[in-house]
Amino acid sequence: MSDHDHYTIEQTSQLLGISAQKLRRWDEQGILGAQRTEGGHRRYPREVVDRLVRANGGAFAEKTSRELASIKKTLAEKRRIIQLLIESEGRYRDLVETSHDLIWQTDAEGRFTYLNAAAHEIFGLAPPDLIGRCFFSFEADGAHVPNRRFLSTLRRNGEVQNHVTHLSTARGEDRWIGINARITRDEMGEMLGIRGTARDVTEQHLAIRRAEHVALHDALTDLPNRGALQRQVEAALQTGHAGAIVMIDMDHFKRVNTVFGHGAGDQLVLGLSGVLRSVARDRKGELFRVGEDQFVLHLPDARREEALAAAAIALDAVQNYRLETARNRVVSNITASIGIALHPLHGDNWASLLAAMDAATHQAKDQGRNRVALFNPASDALRASHRRNQWSRLITEALEQDEIALYVQPAVQLRSGTAVHHEIFMRIRDEHGAWAETQQFMGSAESMGYAPALDQRVLTRMLTHIHENSRLPRQRYSLNLSAASISDSAWVREMVDIVKTSDVPGEHLVFEVSEKSAMENIDATAAFIEQLRPLGARFALDDFGTGFSSFYYLKRFEVDYLKIHESFTQDLHDNAESRVFVKAVNGLARDLKRQVVAKGVENAESLKLLKDAGTLYAQGSFLQPVTRLGAGSAATRTRSKRA
Repeated sequence: MSDHDHYTIEQTSQLLGISAQKLRRWDEQGILGAQRTEGGHRRYPREVVDRLVRANGGAFAEKTSRELASIKKTLAEKRRIIQLLIESEGRYRDLVETSHDLIWQTDAEGRFTYLNAAAHEIFGLAPPDLIGRCFFSFEADGAHVPNRRFLSTLRRNGEVQNHVTHLSTARGEDRWIGINARITRDEMGEMLGIRGTARDVTEQHLAIRRAEHVALHDALTDLPNRGALQRQVEAALQTGHAGAIVMIDMDHFKRVNTVFGHGAGDQLVLGLSGVLRSVARDRKGELFRVGEDQFVLHLPDARREEALAAAAIALDAVQNYRLETARNRVVSNITASIGIALHPLHGDNWASLLAAMDAATHQAKDQGRNRVALFNPASDALRASHRRNQWSRLITEALEQDEIALYVQPAVQLRSGTAVHHEIFMRIRDEHGAWAETQQFMGSAESMGYAPALDQRVLTRMLTHIHENSRLPRQRYSLNLSAASISDSAWVREMVDIVKTSDVPGEHLVFEVSEKSAMENIDATAAFIEQLRPLGARFALDDFGTGFSSFYYLKRFEVDYLKIHESFTQDLHDNAESRVFVKAVNGLARDLKRQVVAKGVENAESLKLLKDAGTLYAQGSFLQPVTRLGAGSAATRTRSKRA
C-alpha cells in the first residue's frame, strides 16, 4: 500500500475537519471505509478524500457541523417536549387524584371504566371496587324517575349539567350528588362512553331543604303554614278531586294574651295544635297554622258530611281543652268559629276557595261564635270577603307601581299655633281611580298581611322627603304603624337600620301606635319603643280612650303623646262624660309628663271646650285640613290664632 496514494487517519481528519474518533465510527458503519496496513493502521484513499473535499467546496466540516447542530437542536426540542408532556401528565394526575370532585368515565353502557380517589368518599368504595358498576347501582328510593329523565336528556343533548341525584352509599349513608356529564363519540359519531365530574352537594341540599322547611312551616308549632296550604290545595285542585278546607279561628284569643300573658298564649297555641293535629290524622287530613289564632284543616277527599263531622270534632276538641299555666292558672272554656269551603264546589282556584272559607268563618262569628258554618254564597260575609280580595289586588298594584300618595296634617300648639308634628297619612287608588283614605283599606291590608310592606314604603318615602328638604327648617313628622309591623321583630330591626342610614335625626320622627294595637301587643309595643328610643325618636299612643285598660298600662309605654280619639272631641258640646274624660286625661298626662293631642277638631265650639279642659295641642280640619305632602301648610298659624 503506497503512502502516496493514501492519507493517514490524522491527515484525513484534518482535510475533512472530522475527528479521528468519528472517522473510526464511520469506518465501522461503512460510511467512509478505510484500508489497513500490516501494522493495523487505517489508510484512506487519496482520490476519495480529495473528491469529498472538492465536492463540498472545502466546507465539508462546516456543513457537517450545521447538520449535527440541527440534529442536536431537534433532539433537544424533542426532549423538552417529552419532559413537558411528562410534567403535564404528572400535574393532570395530581389534580385528578387529589381533587375533592369525583372525576369519572364510563363505557357506552354507563359502566365505570375510571374513577379518581374521590369515589371513596361519595360511594364508600375504592375506585377499583367500582369498575364495572354505575351511578344508579347506588340509586336511593325515589330517585328512579329523575335519573331516567337525566339519561334521556343526556342522550338527546349530549351534555347535562348540575343534575342532582339521591344516592345511598355502600355504608348506607344518604348522599345528594351534583353530576355534570358529556357523551364521547368516535369519528363515525357512535357513542364511546360518558365522562364527567360529580360533587357531593349533601350539605347544600339539606340547607336548602331546611330553608324551604322554615319558609313553609310555622316557627312555634312546626305546622305547615299558609304558603304550604296554598301549594297543597292548588295541587288538589289540579287533580279535580273533591275535598274541603276547614278554618278553625279561635274566639277572643287576644284576651288570653292580655289576661294571662303572651307566654300563656304560645302555650295555648302549642297545646291546641297537638289536639287538632290528632283530629287531622284521624280524618286523613293535614293541619296548617295560617295566623296567630287560626288553623286550617285540609281534607283532600272529604265530602260535605265528612267535612261537617270533622269540624264538629275539632270544635268539641277545642271546647274541652284546658291549659294550666306556669303560675297554676287555668285557661279553659275556649271556643272557636269554624268555616268550611268545599272544592271544587265553592271554588276552583286558590283565591276563590280562600274567600269562601274566610266568608264561612265570618258567618260563624256573626251567628254568635262557637259554631260551624258551611259556606253560603248569599251571605254578607262573602261580599265582605270579595271586598277584601278587591283591596288585596289594589294594594298589590299600589306597591308594585309605587302609587302611594302621602298626605299630611299638623298637630298644633293651641296657644301659639305652631306645629308640634305633622302626621303622615297614606292613600292608594280605589277601583274608580280616586284616592282612598287609609281607614278604607287598612283593615284588609292588616288581615291579608300587606300592612308591614305599606308601613315600610311610607316610612322610606317620609324619610326621603325629610332628607330632600333638609335645607329648610326641619319639621317633625309622625307615622302611624300597624300592629303587624311592630309585632314583627325582623321588620322592626330592618326599620331601625333604615332610620339609622337615612341621615335623618331621630328627634324629627314620631311613631304612633293605636291604643288597640298596643293593648293587644303589650310586650311587642314596649320592645318596639325600647329599640327606637335610643335613636331620639318620639312616640304617640293614638286613638287614646277607646279602651280604658290603657290607663293601667301607660307606665309600660314610654310615649310622649296621648292622642285622644276623635269620638270624644266631636261630642264635647252635648256629652258631659266626654268632657270629664278629656279633662281627666289632661290631668293624668301632666302628672305623667305626657302631652295630649286632641284629634278631630272640626269647629270653634269644640276647640273652646278643649281649651277649657286644659288641652294644649289639637289636630283637625278646623285647624288645618289634610293636604298632599309638600303642598305647604301656611294656614296653620292663621287659623289656630283666629280660633
